[in-house]
Amino acid sequence: MKMQQFLQFLTQQLTHWRRQYKGLRRKGKLIRSPKGKSHRRELLRTMLKNVLLFLSKTNEKSVGVARRKHRRKQERALKSKVKSVKTKSSIYAVGLDWVHEQRSSVILAIAVVSLTGIIGHKLYNQTQIQVGNPAPQTITAPYTASIEDQKKTEAERKAVSKSSLQMLMVDARMNEQINENLQQLLDDGNKIRTVAGAFPFFDPVVLSISTQRYLRSCPDSEWQALLLAIENSKKQQKKETGRTAASSRSSSIAAPNQERQPRTTPSKSDSQSPQLKPEKTEPVDFSQNTDFTQAEAELESYRVTTSEKNLSLLIAQISQTRQKYTQAIAKLLQLKTATPEAVYEASLLLDLSDVEWEKTQMGIHQSTERILTQGIPQGLPKNILQDAVSLQLQTFVPESAEPLAKNLLLAVLKPNLQKDEEQTRENAQKAAAGVLPVMVKIRHGEVIVKKGEQITAWNFEVLEHYHLIRREVKWQELVKLAGIIAIAIGIFVWIERHLDCELRQRDRLLVLLLTLSVPGAIAMGLPYTTWSALGLLLGSFYGPTLGLTVVGLLLPILGISLDMSKAALLAGAGGGILGSYIAQRLRSREELALLGVAIALTQGGIYLVVKILIGQAFGSTWYIVLREAGLFALSGLGWSVVALGLSPYLEKLFDLVTPIRLAELANPNRPLLKRLATETPGTFQHTLLVATLAEAAAKELGCNVELVRAGTLYHDIGKMHDPLGFIENQMGGANKHDTEIKDPWKSAEIIKKHVTEGLVMARKHLLPTAIQDFIPEHQGTMLIAYFHHQAQQMAQSDPSLTVDDADFRYDGPIPQSRETGIVMLADSCEAALRSLQASAKHVGEKRSLKDVSTEQALTMLNNILRAKWQDNQLVDSGLTREEMSQVAQIFVDVWQQFHHKRIAYPKLKASGAARNF
Repeated sequence: MKMQQFLQFLTQQLTHWRRQYKGLRRKGKLIRSPKGKSHRRELLRTMLKNVLLFLSKTNEKSVGVARRKHRRKQERALKSKVKSVKTKSSIYAVGLDWVHEQRSSVILAIAVVSLTGIIGHKLYNQTQIQVGNPAPQTITAPYTASIEDQKKTEAERKAVSKSSLQMLMVDARMNEQINENLQQLLDDGNKIRTVAGAFPFFDPVVLSISTQRYLRSCPDSEWQALLLAIENSKKQQKKETGRTAASSRSSSIAAPNQERQPRTTPSKSDSQSPQLKPEKTEPVDFSQNTDFTQAEAELESYRVTTSEKNLSLLIAQISQTRQKYTQAIAKLLQLKTATPEAVYEASLLLDLSDVEWEKTQMGIHQSTERILTQGIPQGLPKNILQDAVSLQLQTFVPESAEPLAKNLLLAVLKPNLQKDEEQTRENAQKAAAGVLPVMVKIRHGEVIVKKGEQITAWNFEVLEHYHLIRREVKWQELVKLAGIIAIAIGIFVWIERHLDCELRQRDRLLVLLLTLSVPGAIAMGLPYTTWSALGLLLGSFYGPTLGLTVVGLLLPILGISLDMSKAALLAGAGGGILGSYIAQRLRSREELALLGVAIALTQGGIYLVVKILIGQAFGSTWYIVLREAGLFALSGLGWSVVALGLSPYLEKLFDLVTPIRLAELANPNRPLLKRLATETPGTFQHTLLVATLAEAAAKELGCNVELVRAGTLYHDIGKMHDPLGFIENQMGGANKHDTEIKDPWKSAEIIKKHVTEGLVMARKHLLPTAIQDFIPEHQGTMLIAYFHHQAQQMAQSDPSLTVDDADFRYDGPIPQSRETGIVMLADSCEAALRSLQASAKHVGEKRSLKDVSTEQALTMLNNILRAKWQDNQLVDSGLTREEMSQVAQIFVDVWQQFHHKRIAYPKLKASGAARNF
């Protein structure tokens, strides 16, 4: 029981206070000052006292009495407080009214102050004394202190950093290039040796390696002389056949070692042998040539130990090998001619045996790997590299191949060690961090700087340490900056008005907030500012002109006010300009995402181009420029993603309509449109036809087609409150206005209610204001003629009834834009065209629809539009009288496209049709 009484009491108190609050609000005297807040605190304190008093009472009667007494006291206190509030808050009410009337100027002032405050943030804490200026007075040290000489400390740390050991790293690409070049040289050597043939070409037991090398490469004269010597030896052996067996054996044994006879031209009988065909030459003595003598002896020994036939085969093989060797020499000369840097020599390459060549190649690879692993630094003396190569080759390459291998390696080896920037920087930083600060002791009373002397950086550090430097706000610079910003805002306002783009105060506030994001990010130390988000959002919300205006005005202001990289500034502005120019042309979030990629590429590309033009993209810092260009591209993409994420929230918070949002609202799967199609199918079909007419007219007149489309789809949603109250939803059934209501005043109320109920539904579903405007403005203040006529007829028969036109007119307002005016005309003309179509079907046997539309449709629509014009329904819409006839013609053309003539199919007899079925 007590709890119930308490709740009733609390309800009464809240109701009483709510009424007082509404009264103050209607009078425009709502408490907004700190004093007003104290009054409200007192009221809350009083309510809490009442609650505690009520809970402290145990007797129900005493509680009731106390409650009544307390309530009377409270009512008296509230009345007195209300009176005081009325007197005290009148000044605040006047102030609030003035602010409301001057809200444009207030927002302008806020814009100037906020932009000046953020862009000029560095002007707040400026020192009175500057480095390089003369000292205004002699300044001494107030106490003894040890102060770090930052300049000397930094100099020592830089010296240590420069003298720190540079770290080197192996360049893998250079190693790969060296190995490729080496392999190419070895492949060339293999090709030449393939042409020369296998070596040794005969059994080394029979012919030694040195003899085979000589036989393959000796001149033709020596080869011919060698053949002649062998033939002479053969003849001499035949003359000694008559001697005894013992002397024959001894002479045959000593024959190879005897002194050779002078060589003469072989006789005709000797030339009959097909294997030995020496040319006629002058006698030459080759006995001093040890290679010649050894080759002759080994060939003679082979003839003696085997047979003449085997010797002939060997000589033929030697001749063939000599030909291949000659071809290999020619190939080698051709290679040297083509590539002057070729390192091969015939004596080094072709004199190696096949086994030695394989070992040489393997050893060269192993030596190269070890040398490259150890690394070759830049500037290494040539003799040191030669010594290192020789030491490596001694282990892996045969001794006879060392000169060739050395030439090969020296030809391809290059420095493969490069500076490890990161590791070197880390070492330099560690070395610099180990340097102790250079401290200078300043004694009490010591003169820091004398009057009139130029202030050095060291003097400034000392004064800063002793807090002897006063700081101040550079008001003069701030005023100049505010003037520049005011001029820029004036240009923006001028462009806004000349573009006939009426921005609301909330729109101006949003433009200001988005504009502040760019200098705000710079003030926080972010080099990658929000240019791309600014351009994308402004272009999407307000069109390319206003977006380009904001970006174009902000660019020079930031350029002259802030100390930042011009390349970064131009790169960001380029992304903002691209976003502003293209954003409103896009019709989906996916296209906006692709625009974000284009903005990223634009920002990175502009940054790189600017750096190339000023010459900073070349030299040792090129990789830093590329990295910064990549970061600017990523920042452009990142801020574009942020803008895409914020766009839906900003659209709802600031009540904006963009082409993308309008396309989403026009989706027939939206809950409100699905209800309209389900609950009022006739109204939905009517809406689609009106949308088609209005969209065609809007496109022809250059209006916002997406807005017209979306607004038309929602203009009659209020008819869902009573679907059968509208004839298009009755589907041929009984008309409730004739059968049930039978009162034109009530019927008119039902018809008018679809506007108010439509606004309620639109607000409930959070439709934008631009869409809500179509609901009342498409009817304007038109007269509901049908029921108005019924009421006049009833008033004629019953004099006690009076007909007030206001009861049969919509509440308005009349169309305030070209878009809502077009929808009003399309809504009125659609019903007329539908009735004309019905009459055309009724007389269809005599006249075609084309004849009807040509003769009647245009006349009827012109009469309807003229009536709307004369009723002053379009005076605020912006539509002109000349556009009325143009709109009528557009409606007729669209209507004819919908109801074009079709081919008449032949009629079937009933019996035949039944049989076919």
